[in-house]
Amino acid sequence: MKKFSRILIFASLIFTACSSEDEGSGNNEVNTFDRGAMLENWADNIIVPSFDNFKSSTQQLEDLTIAFTSNPSEENLVALRSQFESSYLDFQTVAMFDIGRAEELSYRRFLNTYPLATSEVESKIASGSHNLELPSSFTKQGFPALDYLLNGLGETDAEIVAKYSSENYRNYLLDVSKRINSLTTEVNSSWQGDYRDTFVSSTSSSSTGSVDKFTNKFIMYYETFLRSGKIGYPAGAFTGTPSPINVEAYYSVDLSKKLYLQALKTTQDFFNGKHFNASQTGKSYKQYLEFLERGDLANDILSQFGTINSQASNLDTSFKSQVQTNNTLMLVAFDELQKGVVLLKLDMVQALSISINYVDSDGD
Repeated sequence: MKKFSRILIFASLIFTACSSEDEGSGNNEVNTFDRGAMLENWADNIIVPSFDNFKSSTQQLEDLTIAFTSNPSEENLVALRSQFESSYLDFQTVAMFDIGRAEELSYRRFLNTYPLATSEVESKIASGSHNLELPSSFTKQGFPALDYLLNGLGETDAEIVAKYSSENYRNYLLDVSKRINSLTTEVNSSWQGDYRDTFVSSTSSSSTGSVDKFTNKFIMYYETFLRSGKIGYPAGAFTGTPSPINVEAYYSVDLSKKLYLQALKTTQDFFNGKHFNASQTGKSYKQYLEFLERGDLANDILSQFGTINSQASNLDTSFKSQVQTNNTLMLVAFDELQKGVVLLKLDMVQALSISINYVDSDGD
C-alpha cells in the first residue's frame, strides 16, 4: 500500500512539473511578442499624429470663434459651425486615448460629457460668471456646449446671431472654445514631450504595463462610450425607455451618425494597427492574436466590426430622429455592439492574458 502511495505521489509531482512547464511556455509565448514595437506603432503612427491633427483643428476652431464673437454675422456663424462639426469629428479620433495627461486632466469628460445641462449654461450666461475648470462644470462645456450655442439658440441663423448681441453669450462661447483648445494643447504637448517615451518603454506584461493599461482603456471606450454613450443610452437599452436628449450632438441636424461612424472607424483601425490618415498598418491587437495562433479570434472580431458597420447603414443620419421614429434599429445596433464587447472584453483579453480592472456601471 505504501509502495502504491509513493507511486501516486511521484506521478503527481511529474504531472505538476509538466503542467508548470506547459503554463510557463504559454506565458512565454505571450511575452515573446514584441510589445515594444506595438507600443511604438500605437504612439508614433496613431496617437501622436491623431492628437497633432486634433490640435490644429481646435486652434482653427478657436480662431473662427474669435472671428464670430468679434463680428457676429450669419456668414461667420456658418463658417464657425462648419469647423465645429469638423473638430467634433476629429475629436472622435483621440477620444479613446484616455491615458497619461489626458486621464489626469479628465480631458474626455471636459470635452464631451452629454447631455448638456442647458438650464445651468443659460444661468451661467445670464450671471456673466462661470468657472469651466471645476469638475462640476463637465456638463456645461465642451462640444455639447458648442452644439447648443451654435445650433440650439434659435430656429434660424438670424435668431441665433441675434443672441450674440449680448456680451455674456459672446464671452461664454469664446471661453468654451478656448478651453477645448487649451486642454488639447496640454495633452498634445505631453505626447510630443516625455510621455511618449514613458508610454513606449513600459513593456511589462503586467497591470502597470502600457499594453495592459491601455487595453483596459480601449475596451472601456468601446463598451462605455461607443456602445452605451452613442447608442445604448439614447435607445433606452438599460431603462426600456428611449431618451432622445441623450443623443450626442443633440442640437445638430445630422451629425450624430457621423460621429458614431468615425468613432467606430477609429476603434477598428486601432485594432488593426492602422496608421492615422494612412493605409499602412503596424503591430496591433490583430497581429498579437495571430502571433498567439488566435487568428480565428481576430477574424471573428473583424467580422463583427463588419456586421456593426453594415447595420449602421440602416440608421437615420439623425439619431434623435431614429430614436423617435424607429428605435428598434437603435436597439439592434446596441445588440451588435454588445457582441463586440464579448469578443474584446472576454475572448481577446483571455487570449492576451490581460486582466480587466474597470467596472462597467451597466453591469454587463
